[in-house]
Amino acid sequence: MSHAAVGAPGTPRRYLHSLWLLSARDLKVRYSTSFLGYLWSVLDPLVMSAIYWFVFTQIFHRDVGEEPYIVFLISALLPWVWFNSSVSDFTRAFKKDSRLVRSTAIPRSIWVNRIVLSKGMEYLFSLPVLAIFVVVNLIVETEPANTVQVGWGLLWLPVAVFLQTVLLVGLGLLVAPLCVMYVDLERTTALVLRAMFYATPIIYNVSDLPGMFQTLGAFNPLAGIMMLYRMPFFPDQWNAFTLVVSVAMTLIILLLGIWTFRALERPVLKEL
Repeated sequence: MSHAAVGAPGTPRRYLHSLWLLSARDLKVRYSTSFLGYLWSVLDPLVMSAIYWFVFTQIFHRDVGEEPYIVFLISALLPWVWFNSSVSDFTRAFKKDSRLVRSTAIPRSIWVNRIVLSKGMEYLFSLPVLAIFVVVNLIVETEPANTVQVGWGLLWLPVAVFLQTVLLVGLGLLVAPLCVMYVDLERTTALVLRAMFYATPIIYNVSDLPGMFQTLGAFNPLAGIMMLYRMPFFPDQWNAFTLVVSVAMTLIILLLGIWTFRALERPVLKEL
């Protein structure tokens, strides 16, 4: 293709074009080689939601979260799958395509950003599942207390997507080079992600935490982001302090990621 179509080498237009091609390739490989294809984007969070819904509503007496609990769960589990799968792939971002990383002149940050973009697109593909549960609830549920409230909070959804994108870019620039330099970090990251699932308000609210743990929980950058994802359906979730802390933590992680990436880019290329 001509430079006019994709941009001259080293320009933002060429970078974005390459980013799109790499992300599209990831999605094509993922769906073309799988029998279930698109269903894998929704199967994992759907099964997890069903398990937690059954455990906390049919077996144990639940005193956390909101009604309808299935919508409460899925609205946070879908972005969590985006976060979890992205961070997991960051640990192999450079090793997986080490030959291309070494030989191409494209800025190396693209190997992180293509993961964020492709996994983000999978999240968007999974949103119809959430919409189906919301519509079913509005049609079937007769008790106002158990009915989803769809309102102005929908405006917060793109803000949540943007904040999570920034957070993931920062984490990717931090995790990807460190995992090349320190091999054990790949397994450590998997353990941290398991713990982080329960430290993130997915099956509960930050307000459900006791005492000082509410304040500590707000310093999880995902806490405010998950709150924004739930705002379209649970407007009572609003907490300005949690959002401000999440934005601040996200920016700090982004700056730390940029600094780490620039400091380790050359050592990483020597290590690959």
